[in-house]
This record gives sequence, C-alpha cells and structure tokens, in this order.
Amino acid sequence: MPTTQSRAATGSALVGFIGLGQMGSGMAGTLAASGVPLLIYDINAAAVAAVQAKGAASASSIAEIAQQCEVVIICLPGEDNVEDVVFGQSGLLANSKQLRTIVDASTLSAARAREFEEGVKRTSDIGYCDCPVSGLPKRALDGSLTLMFGGSKQSFDSVLPLLSIMGEQILHCGDIGSGQMMKAVNNIIYNVNIAAFCEVLPLAVKAGLDPLVLETLLTSGSSRSFASEHFVPRILDRKFDGDFPMQAAYKDILNIREIASQLDAKLPVVAAMVESYDDAISAGHGSEPKSAMIKNAESNLGVTVERPVEDQR
Repeated sequence: MPTTQSRAATGSALVGFIGLGQMGSGMAGTLAASGVPLLIYDINAAAVAAVQAKGAASASSIAEIAQQCEVVIICLPGEDNVEDVVFGQSGLLANSKQLRTIVDASTLSAARAREFEEGVKRTSDIGYCDCPVSGLPKRALDGSLTLMFGGSKQSFDSVLPLLSIMGEQILHCGDIGSGQMMKAVNNIIYNVNIAAFCEVLPLAVKAGLDPLVLETLLTSGSSRSFASEHFVPRILDRKFDGDFPMQAAYKDILNIREIASQLDAKLPVVAAMVESYDDAISAGHGSEPKSAMIKNAESNLGVTVERPVEDQR
C-alpha cells in the first residue's frame, strides 16, 4: 500500500488517467485515494463516478487532459484505442500543452509499443513508455500490482513515485517494448499452467476421482499455483466470467512468437498450450476466461468438472 512518503514524492502536478476498465479503474482509484491530484477520462460514466468518489476530478475530453497534465497514464483495451488516444485529432499529442510523459499500461504487442514510441518521438519531445501490469482487479484496487516498465532509466525514475502507489513490485525491464515482453513471459507460463489442469481435470473426473478432492489437491499440493488457486474453484462452480477473455489476452502469444522467431527458439510446451487456446476460441469460447479451455476437454470426454449440488457455494 502507498505510504505518506510515496504520496509526497508525487508532487502537486496534475496527473491524467485515461481508461477505467477492470484494471484501470482500480489503478486510478488507488492513485486518487492516495492524494494524487488526478484528472480522469473514460466513456463509461459509472466508472468515472466511482473514481471521482475517491477524490479524482473528471475531464470532459482527452484533449482537456492533454492540456492540463504533465504525466498521463493510459490503460486501454487494444492497440487501436491507444493509437486513437495518443495520435488522434482529439488525442494527447494534438492537444498537448505541458505533457511530458505518457505511461502506457495497456497490453500491446512489443512491436506496436516500439512503433508508438517512434511515432511520439517524431512529432514531439514527449516521452512514451510501456508499462503493462500483472494481477487481478482486486490487486489494482489495493495497490499491490506488479508493473513492468519499458523505457529509459530517466523516464522510469521520473514516474516511479506514481508506479509505487499502484504496485508492490515495480520492474524496470529495459528499453521500450521490454515491459510487454516481460508480461508475455509471465502470462505464457501462467497460460501453460491453466491449459495443463484444464486438460487433466476432465480426465481425472472421467477416471472416477472426486472433483472436490481434486480441488483440494490442486490448491494445496505440489501442483498448487496462483492459476489453480484462482481458477479451479471457479471451474467447479462453473463461473466463466469476471476475468479477462481469452481473445483479448492473445497479445501475449503474439509477443512470445515474435521473440521465438527472432531467436529461432523451439517451444513445444508453449505450442501445445496455444493449440488448446486456439481450439477453445474456435469453439466459441473466446469471450470467456482462459479457464474455458476446459470445456473442449470436457466435451471430448463427456464429463463436466463441477461441484456437487449439495456442495455448491
């Protein structure tokens, strides 16, 4: 959680925050509740109101943020959104008066992050940095995220007080794009873990093992992981909502494929995970969380991994 020292270190300059989705709303709310003078923008009025209640002011447009803020954090759902917000006619560059740093907490391909940085550099002296985050929305709400920063050491040091309010682990990963690559490494290993238990759990249930005992094993034994602790209980409860959809999270796979191609690396385990991932998306589960990969394995074996009715939560 942020300290008095970290709040004081941010100074009194107005900070902008654009994008109040599942992660951005928690991040912005944490900044506002910590006393950071914050100007926010999102098309979702309810999300804006929730962060306003924690002390933020709302802007009527992206242009207003560009005109009033020195540092702007953006947390957007896709690369096209980032391009519009940064380079559009009503965006940050076209309307900047005192803007000096854009911190992009969106998840992008590393190549696009580098393109955005080059585009900003060609037309301004504003710094653009990539800084994706890791952690569930609840960790955004309590300021305990892991943040992966790509950019110069000077830029990193200048925004570190703000980053330290939003997260517990702040990693300077290297140059532009390295934050996205670092997140991809984390998420690919996470995805492999999810694909593994989604494949094996239906087999175990088909073989006659008790799903409740399996749940205990996967959340306490040597196979225990953050992924199993989060998703296995939700699978048994048949809760396939409230998490990032598979299709939206595909950028991590693209990032890993890029670096594997560059280094001529063989990734057979990753390839198997991607096949399961692609199969689930092809079967119509792309809008569901990664745990929905289990549905294909269940269908193939004719079983459902679920909590008995008398034990449902």
